[in-house]
Amino acid sequence: MKNIYQVKDDFTEMRLDKWIKKNISDIPQSLIEKNIRKGNIKINSKKKKSSYKLKKNDQIILYNFNFHSKKHKNKTTIYTPSKSDLSYSSDIIIEDNENFTVINKPSGIAVQSGTKSRKNIIDILRKTKEFEGHQPYTVHRIDKETTGILLVAKNRKHAQLFTSLFRLRKIKKIYLGIILGQMDKEKGKMEDVLIHYENEKKISSKAITYYEVIDSNKGYSLLKLVPYTGRKHQLRKQLFIRGLTLIGDNKYKISGKLANRNNLMLHAYKMSFSINNIKYNFTARISKDFEYVLKKKYLKIVL
Repeated sequence: MKNIYQVKDDFTEMRLDKWIKKNISDIPQSLIEKNIRKGNIKINSKKKKSSYKLKKNDQIILYNFNFHSKKHKNKTTIYTPSKSDLSYSSDIIIEDNENFTVINKPSGIAVQSGTKSRKNIIDILRKTKEFEGHQPYTVHRIDKETTGILLVAKNRKHAQLFTSLFRLRKIKKIYLGIILGQMDKEKGKMEDVLIHYENEKKISSKAITYYEVIDSNKGYSLLKLVPYTGRKHQLRKQLFIRGLTLIGDNKYKISGKLANRNNLMLHAYKMSFSINNIKYNFTARISKDFEYVLKKKYLKIVL
């Protein structure tokens, strides 16, 4: 039995073993190495090492190789978007080109499918006309409850590029948050060590966020938040440490001090980065709910 696969542009420079695990089956590395030695896995009819970097239009040939047609460890069910999902998807797109899309994510929808929520942005985008012929790649995440800018790559090359830019802190993000409480200073830096657990392992991570008070009134404040690091729930945790609560935050809240709102008042407002000396700047309009709270608390955005 012989199966032949042609390498698409999206998988160029990917290692042979990683391609097999991603596209054929998440089998042990030892089994891949064994089949390469036996000549059951070849590139353009020639033996190659598992570390071989694939080229566009390479032919991957598998001889008498037992595998599952799908990765057997991945049992996540893909969410099927409704007509309603697809109808509003075009309305939230800020930028769309051949390499990436920028959207204004609404509240209450996760970026990716998880155990607690099947409906997600990635599966919805997968079925839109903007992603026809493309695969959506997540390069960063924002919380399900948070609104605002989300960057999604359309190919593996740009997914790797954006991942590197985020890691090197070359992508700047600005958030707006409405809190119950007031900061000690008009502007400054929040620097903390945040703790989370992976299984039973305790992980400590340094978190840095720069802030500025845009407006305040009767115990409520509108903040500009610029995270330097990117930790899970970073902004929410750092404010909580200081005895402050984002309106609508039901997880990191000060007992008895939570305003009666369902939606989290945290918005990814702006994002900027450069690619090949071309500067990109994007702004996501605040939601109607965010705007309502600003008016109700007599707060103004002055940036």
